[in-house]
Amino acid sequence: MNTKNNRRRRESIERIEKVFIELLQTKELHEITVSDICKRCELNRSTFYANYVDIYELADKVRVDLEREVDLLYEAETTQKFNSNDYLKLFRHIRDNQLFYCTYFKLGYDNQFKLRYYDIHQAKQDFGNRHVEYHIEFFRSGFNAIVKKWLAGGCKETPEEMDEIIRSEYQGRVALQ
Repeated sequence: MNTKNNRRRRESIERIEKVFIELLQTKELHEITVSDICKRCELNRSTFYANYVDIYELADKVRVDLEREVDLLYEAETTQKFNSNDYLKLFRHIRDNQLFYCTYFKLGYDNQFKLRYYDIHQAKQDFGNRHVEYHIEFFRSGFNAIVKKWLAGGCKETPEEMDEIIRSEYQGRVALQ
């Protein structure tokens, strides 16, 4: 019986996603085929198509899953409508999930990501409520560039050191959650 959440189906999905992420480390998205994935997973193509329309839907699922994990890191802040300015837990999450973040950036999703947790109220104060959308873009781009550089270097610095770098660069004026 192929019910939506049975153990065998969940295991197949996990294998498909794991192999997909591994393939993305050496190939571009358009070079990966369903056959490549199925061969490495030792699954039938029908199993892939029972769960995904195509490679692009699979890529989007990986993005959604990672963004959901990040959202959960800051669930209390979101629910209680406050900004903790806690970069450290994000850097720990990045360190612990390097392959997923490398995949996220390789797929170019960082250009689509919106800072849902950016402290707009603080930015309005810090910048006199002028050109806040530019400050948000500057912060997002700078933050992403620092994370990419850290990932490219194998996350040699500790999350605590990365937190210190971000804080010194932005002097605590604006916050990412």
